[in-house]
Amino acid sequence: MKQSSTAPSRFLLRLPLLATAALVLLPLSVILLSWGSAQVDVWQHLIETGLGRLLRNTVTLLLGVGTGVILLGVGLAWLTAMCEFPGRRWLDWALMLPLAIPAYVVAFVVLGLFDYAGPVQTQWREWFGRDAWFPNARGSGAVILVMTAVLYPYVYMLARGAFLAQGRATLEAARSLGCSDWGGFLRVALPMARPAIVAGAALALMEVLADFGAVAIFNFDTFTTAIYKAWFGFFNLTAAAQLASLLLLFVGVSLFAETRARGRARYHQQSRRDRGAFQLSGLKAFAASGACLLVFGLAFVLPVVQLGLWAWQRRGDLDARFAELVGNSFGLAGSAALIAASLALLVALAERWRGGRRDSVALRIAGMGYALPGSVLAVGIMLAFAWIDRNWVNPLRALFGLEPTQLLVGSAAALLAAYLIRFYSVAFGPLSTSLERIRPVLHEAAQTLGAGHRRIVRRVYLPLMLPGILTALLLVFVDTLKEMPATLLLRPFGWDTLAVRIYELTSEGEWERAALPALTLVLVGLVPVILLMRRSRR
Repeated sequence: MKQSSTAPSRFLLRLPLLATAALVLLPLSVILLSWGSAQVDVWQHLIETGLGRLLRNTVTLLLGVGTGVILLGVGLAWLTAMCEFPGRRWLDWALMLPLAIPAYVVAFVVLGLFDYAGPVQTQWREWFGRDAWFPNARGSGAVILVMTAVLYPYVYMLARGAFLAQGRATLEAARSLGCSDWGGFLRVALPMARPAIVAGAALALMEVLADFGAVAIFNFDTFTTAIYKAWFGFFNLTAAAQLASLLLLFVGVSLFAETRARGRARYHQQSRRDRGAFQLSGLKAFAASGACLLVFGLAFVLPVVQLGLWAWQRRGDLDARFAELVGNSFGLAGSAALIAASLALLVALAERWRGGRRDSVALRIAGMGYALPGSVLAVGIMLAFAWIDRNWVNPLRALFGLEPTQLLVGSAAALLAAYLIRFYSVAFGPLSTSLERIRPVLHEAAQTLGAGHRRIVRRVYLPLMLPGILTALLLVFVDTLKEMPATLLLRPFGWDTLAVRIYELTSEGEWERAALPALTLVLVGLVPVILLMRRSRR
């Protein structure tokens, strides 16, 4: 795009993107440099007591949830996209609703209902005797089922779109060549949808690696819980950073595998969308409706209804303390949303004005923050800000005769930095998409009328990008509300949020008291999911 004489310089255009990439690299660099300090005693203790269990639990969780979300997501996507059965028209969007519930909320609902002292097991023992066998509600299988129920919509959403793009004609062509219905699905439809399935599974596995709340509630030790214990149990931030670097290794391997899988895929889909569905009848229709209803009921209806019942029992908790929690949570989430969306808007506009010369390396670095677990970011930011306080802030204060202090450590700035790194790419996506829909001729026409870049942004870009801006703000706002590990580790003293309150109450087994803040998060989280469903249906 031809720039006017008042266009910003090339360096100024690159500055927002370079600053974002540098902010992402800061905690990563600090974490990797932590290996320069030996922590022999801590590592010897971990190797003797728990490192093998951490590795085994993490791998078990990845394999179990990965298999579960693929089987469940692909199966449900095929039914709702390619088959016609009673209830399909509302089940195709209702099956995305579990995405609004944080995994740690479903985790404590499951324990509250199915643990040994819960109503389900209590009734079970009354019916079949106190020694009757019942599945372990705190075992690895329960953790895998809970996280699968929450995360399968990632695969479901992308696989459903891929199946809709294929249409029925592709399978009919395979059938004409001698393939059975099952063979056509396995040999034609499934391979064509593989890139979408792999992308959805990768998103789910990123959430598994980043999860802290659900595994902590189940007392199922993974690297995220080990980082927390090393920090607050051993009071050893360096050891926590070294554990975080091992977690980063898992994240890196997952991202590499996902990139290679998509890079090797070379499948072509027809441009015409033939959405003719297979009509199911009789037992098949009943089984399809029952399977979808069962998943929807267990993954969404049961947790929400139980939260509502518990919240009603504790409705007296709607007091000044709860109002303070809501104010803290919304204040942090609103600030993070404004900062992330503003920075993402600057980067998107700068990349547009640079005339297509995109800095792919810096863009990738800036966007990789979403793949970083909150616990990893918390450790890296804490170490980096402690170093800045010690080597820059306090010497400057000494020059003016002020006492040394921790200005950045334990401040809201550290927490907002973690939110910005983690959710910048969430804001950048809808803003970049909105900007691509604005034709360059509008910019050029405004320039011929004598408008400068600031006026063009104010009068042309911002009004046309308003839906994307609102979407970016909403997505970052909701993700920040639900973020637990970074908030728990970095929040200022006494600055509790809804997510932190849920962790504190569930740590003490007070499921009913945790229901009200959890239900608040679920209701707010429904808004972006509903918007996503509307866009998916269009």
